[in-house]
Amino acid sequence: MVSIKDIAKKAGVSISTVSYALNGSSKVTDETSSRILAIAQEMNYIPNAAARTLKKRESKILGVFLTDFKGDVYGDLLDGMKEVSNAQGYDLIVCSGKQSHRMLPERMIDGAVVLDQAFASEELLEYADRNHKIVVLDRELTHKNINQVLLDNKAGATLATEYLIDRGHKKIYIVTGPSGSFDSIQRMKAVKQIQDRVPDIEWIEIEGDFKKSGGEKAADQILKEYTEPVAVFCLNDEMAIGLFNQLADTHLVIGEHVHLIGFDNIELARYMQPRLATIDYSKRKWGALAAEQLIKLIAGETVENERIYVTLIEGDSVR
Repeated sequence: MVSIKDIAKKAGVSISTVSYALNGSSKVTDETSSRILAIAQEMNYIPNAAARTLKKRESKILGVFLTDFKGDVYGDLLDGMKEVSNAQGYDLIVCSGKQSHRMLPERMIDGAVVLDQAFASEELLEYADRNHKIVVLDRELTHKNINQVLLDNKAGATLATEYLIDRGHKKIYIVTGPSGSFDSIQRMKAVKQIQDRVPDIEWIEIEGDFKKSGGEKAADQILKEYTEPVAVFCLNDEMAIGLFNQLADTHLVIGEHVHLIGFDNIELARYMQPRLATIDYSKRKWGALAAEQLIKLIAGETVENERIYVTLIEGDSVR
């Protein structure tokens, strides 16, 4: 690869003069700058982004760490982040997997938004101690270099569960998310608080996975145990859709025999018949706010932890 040393040798100037010219500095005359730029183009010079990042200590890139890229929630979330990042001069890179974690300590990115339960909290705190800027969407961490932008999971789960109770349901299935999921844990805390104060209801918990397969598995269990109308709270819409589809060819009808509510209000839920009752929030706003907070952290501004509020969307899947 051609280096600025090679350009300097051909132009007969110092390395620092080449550096000034390539960076548009006024320390070099227009005539000299034009000649150096022409030589750089002739030699097919490509700037070393890594070296520039080390010198300036910034890359103008934000990293987003996700457990995986599946599911309808991520699209709107990333759109919100991208819109804010680009408007403020940053690019966005989406990462997954252990090897990508090195992007923070190696300063390939200026900061990180984390929605990845595989990213250990201890590791994040260690990076924060080294002055790396981080926004978390899936855990509660206290550190001056870490900001929390969390979904109000407890409020959403409370709305969903009370919605079923208010309609007189006495047997309620709860289909959980994966065991390590922050969202699932928070939603289940709210459900258990309601269970403690409403003891005259039969509560049945089914372990899910936040995927359609978890809903399909729950549907099979409900079908085997069915004796009278029941209510089901799936802790996300993906599982609710899986349950819905699994029961489609059986004698059990959603909204009549099985009363179903989900969480997330993903786009597909709006087109289901009957319309799926669910918990709604702005994924785009969640992503936009996360990016805003991270950019403020990088700039050294003071930020407060934020919470994304939720609302109940009623639907004929619950009667």
